[in-house]
Amino acid sequence: MSLSDGNVTSDDEMPLTLPTDGSLSGSIRKGCDPFAQTQRSKLQHRRSRINQQINKEMRMRAGAENLFRATTNSKVKETVALELSFVNSNLQLLKEELEELNSNMEVYQTDSQAINVPMIPLGLKETKEVDFTVPIQDFICEHYGEDSALYDKEIQELMELRQAMRTPSRNQAGLELLMEYYNQLYYLDQRFFPLHKNLGVHFHWYDSLTGVPSCQRTLAFEKGSVLFNIGSLYTQIGARQDRSATAGIDRAIDAFQRAAGAFNFLKENFSNAPSLDMSGPSLCMLVRLMVSQVQECVFERVTLTTEDTHFTSQLCLSQEAARVSDVYLLVQQTMTQPLMKDYVPFSWASMVQVKSEHFRALSHYYAAVALCDHTLSAEEEECEEEAEKAFLQLYVGGPAGPPLSQVLRDPEKRRKLGKAHLRRAVIRHEEAMRVHSLCKILRKMDILQDVLSLTHKRSLDKYSELDREDDFDETAEAPEIQSQTHQKPDITPTNFSKVQVTDFFQRLGPLSVFCARVCWDPERVICLQRREGGLGLTLRGDSPVLVAGVVAGGCAAEAGLKEGDYIVAVDGQDCKWAKHGEVVQMLKGCSESGVELSVVTLHSHDTQLERRAMLLTNSSDKENTRQRLPGGAKGQSSASLLNWNRKKTREGGVATKKLGSTFSLSFGSIRDTEAMY
Repeated sequence: MSLSDGNVTSDDEMPLTLPTDGSLSGSIRKGCDPFAQTQRSKLQHRRSRINQQINKEMRMRAGAENLFRATTNSKVKETVALELSFVNSNLQLLKEELEELNSNMEVYQTDSQAINVPMIPLGLKETKEVDFTVPIQDFICEHYGEDSALYDKEIQELMELRQAMRTPSRNQAGLELLMEYYNQLYYLDQRFFPLHKNLGVHFHWYDSLTGVPSCQRTLAFEKGSVLFNIGSLYTQIGARQDRSATAGIDRAIDAFQRAAGAFNFLKENFSNAPSLDMSGPSLCMLVRLMVSQVQECVFERVTLTTEDTHFTSQLCLSQEAARVSDVYLLVQQTMTQPLMKDYVPFSWASMVQVKSEHFRALSHYYAAVALCDHTLSAEEEECEEEAEKAFLQLYVGGPAGPPLSQVLRDPEKRRKLGKAHLRRAVIRHEEAMRVHSLCKILRKMDILQDVLSLTHKRSLDKYSELDREDDFDETAEAPEIQSQTHQKPDITPTNFSKVQVTDFFQRLGPLSVFCARVCWDPERVICLQRREGGLGLTLRGDSPVLVAGVVAGGCAAEAGLKEGDYIVAVDGQDCKWAKHGEVVQMLKGCSESGVELSVVTLHSHDTQLERRAMLLTNSSDKENTRQRLPGGAKGQSSASLLNWNRKKTREGGVATKKLGSTFSLSFGSIRDTEAMY
């Protein structure tokens, strides 16, 4: 963190990358110390406390409203109405206090001495603790038929990871922590969340800006909230970069583009969001805000790298500044939409308007500098054609009066047009300062005041330099400048595959069979004794090995083994993850007394096969590509978790082809992957 109290260690000083060791169990990534007294942690503590108070007041209001509707006693109605007025007043005060906290942009800014316009970061969504213990234990007992006590360590690791992701550090390690938990939610969904049944776990999250609580039992809500926090953390990382050098600007651009990618992903995949911060209009506004901040960083980089005062260079700066103003104006229009108008903090709307006016003023200032400081030397004559071409492309519509080519060659005409631009620049600067003065939170930001004052004074000084006592002509109206940029912002999607995770509950078996979507009969124990003709069965596949065929009248058939059974243990040794050859060696090494096979049979109805086919074939799912299960098996991708009502979506016409039934395999058709024993 850039601002801290005393000698408290900053969370930004943590290593950006952490070593990985496959021998370690659970997550090696940890969150920040929740008791560390940094400015940012204090802010989060205050936000969490206010969120809890808002939640309490809203419960009181709901109870009072129910009583008011239910009672017919006038005295009781009067008392309840009075109580409701107090509760509503408290709620309003709490929301205003929370808005001020959420609008606190200074905490997330860089501590560099450079004077830059502050960026707008987004605070993290707060959440309550979740206890997975009893629901997961019950599901393991009921669905998987195993002793849930054997998985206490895995459940504890999952809960520790969730607790850590509540307080991520503001750097790459914090992002990886959130992505690790996000990726683990894929496995959690596959293991413990059936399609038509809730696990019974309630996920509580607070709105990022208003603190209004939301609670749902769907894992989609949990996953969407984590994604939102990934985007928010990127905004904080972008805001804290030192933008006095190109390297810091490039890091800020990357962070804001990735934030835009995270919010855009939510916007395209979520429906019926329970909280306003993850609604379509809000996410659209956030994406545009991030794109605008990227465009602002691009302008700052062009300013840093433009060392000369050449005519075309100044025109380029003018058009870049106009581009920044245009994108912020679009954000301002988005913020004034009916749903957003009363939701977006006033300080945010004011900051966006200030930036729109500020950069419009800069565009006119640089146009004036280009016109008034333009001189034609003998060495530059060959560049005059290029300068004229750039000048002709400067305006949306040409100014009234003589042609632009004529203006460019006449110093007096250039001076008058430059003076008109400076006049508009001063007017825009003063409007930016007026809007700034109306917002209490912005008035506290000294660096913003410094930027606005310096640029305003610079324009005034330039105007005074051009103004003459004998200049009685009325100042012409400067035309609008055509916005243009040499680098358009990208919306960079979040790359979740770079954080590899291991399924905490991999001991339950491969997801292709042992998941919440698949049902099977209780485990059976089959005792086999080898005869002269062998065991009388055909095996196929890996992890787990499938009984592809059973010889009629053979040992396996008489013992009750069926075609389509999956072997989960041999002589008590778990082999859910075993390869084909390993199971074969176990069977060949059996004693004279025989061998015991533990097998399970999947339900064979069509819907079961269809779901399993979707799990096996949907490997191109955009959320979980390139994830691998232990043992080398590819992680099958689930249907999108980002739909509140859990409806499955298919993009690009992905086919849900049906697998051939394992129950109708022809024993006589023995392939290379099958062998008879």
